[in-house]
Amino acid sequence: MHPAIEPYDHGHLDVGDGNLVYWEACGNPDGKPALVVHGGPGSGCTPGQRRAFDPERYRVILFDQRNCGRSLPHASDPAVDLSANTTHHLVADMERLREHLGVDKWLLYGGSWGSTLILAYAEAHPERVSEIVITGVTMTRRSEIDWLYDGVGRFFPQQRQRFREGVPEAERDDVLAAYARLMADPDPAVRAKAAHDWTTWEDTVISLEVNGKPNAYSDRPSDALAAFVRICAHYFSNAAWLEEGVLLREAHKLAGIPGVLLHGRFDLGAPLEYAWDLAQAWPDARLVVVDDSGHTGSDTYRKEIVKALDGYAGRR
Repeated sequence: MHPAIEPYDHGHLDVGDGNLVYWEACGNPDGKPALVVHGGPGSGCTPGQRRAFDPERYRVILFDQRNCGRSLPHASDPAVDLSANTTHHLVADMERLREHLGVDKWLLYGGSWGSTLILAYAEAHPERVSEIVITGVTMTRRSEIDWLYDGVGRFFPQQRQRFREGVPEAERDDVLAAYARLMADPDPAVRAKAAHDWTTWEDTVISLEVNGKPNAYSDRPSDALAAFVRICAHYFSNAAWLEEGVLLREAHKLAGIPGVLLHGRFDLGAPLEYAWDLAQAWPDARLVVVDDSGHTGSDTYRKEIVKALDGYAGRR
């Protein structure tokens, strides 16, 4: 990865609905604009994401999506209303941020949930996107949500049962909605247990990745953990407010935008076929399969990320 860098500018953007979205800019103020779109949803941006870019050639912009990271108000507070936090709100926030920073076009980089948000934005505003680099392709189709929170349990049946038992028996016909309700409970003990049970399952799904990061989901401060789980349950219990299959069906709108899709062959939570499907529908994208990686990456994976972004650094 490139050397660690610090922001040269940052702030909070008022995006309406009482929300202030945190953003920061790093690297070369006159460099090629690039936006980092973090995963989760609800993970927040991290200093490590800055290191994917050559700081001499890129103007790197990062932001925390609504109600997580340093954005306000924070979803760890159960009194915070998440009704104005949907995929469509986040797409609008990205466009407001572009206008606020005076960017004409930018490269989009991100993965996992970030890939869904990247695709939603790029299909809505293709004229504002220069290139795309995606890691761990997901499109948040209902079939993908069902796989991640149920189907993949065929490899972990005991752990899947424990995940389901984390909610009241009467609510197990919609486990994700039940977790969303628990994460808004006024009792902090109820919220803490639900967050623990949710991230224990998420960690289980990545537990076989020999080159990955163990406990990647649970290893975060309590407030960040609570916001992450609450926002994830909020989004996935509502299928991200996306018409089923719409991002793949409208991938033709990405025509003319060069892209690289990086995907670990052993990604159990987001099987490789998701990236394959997108690559078939988006001829300008190149699929790179990383054979020693799952969802949380590897040294080879990180080298491929830097290679892709370096490759676009000089492109106008």
